[in-house]
Amino acid sequence: MKNLIYQKSKSQFLSHFPSILPMDQAYVHVGMFLGWMLEHDLYSEIFEDEEAHQLLRFNNKEISCSLLSALWDGYLGEELFNEEGNDFCHYYYQSGIYRRDYQETLVNQIQNGHVEDTWENYTTLSARITIRYKEWKKNFQTVSA
Repeated sequence: MKNLIYQKSKSQFLSHFPSILPMDQAYVHVGMFLGWMLEHDLYSEIFEDEEAHQLLRFNNKEISCSLLSALWDGYLGEELFNEEGNDFCHYYYQSGIYRRDYQETLVNQIQNGHVEDTWENYTTLSARITIRYKEWKKNFQTVSA
């Protein structure tokens, strides 16, 4: 069975990525989401076994969100996340809600559309993702119960 791919930033380079933005911008939004997923233990065994050093380096703020994403070629796929992580990805990332939150929380707050890969921006977006996650958990648990 083929794994579901949520995002593949390299495809953006070849298609609809705005030419006015630096290429590393394709990794920022993906890296912030991936970082949040890692920080909230929604990752699969891949990060525990093969990529534990990346997880540790990110948690210690030794690598940025865009570098974390670049290490994965801007890729987000279901094999990177555990079952709960994939359920949340389907609800939040794949549906486009994350893109809207990213736009409203970070992109709309600046004039040039170039979101800096900073821990401050990550913290701002992380707060929004956490709210969405808690809403999703509440609704998911209500439906599942």
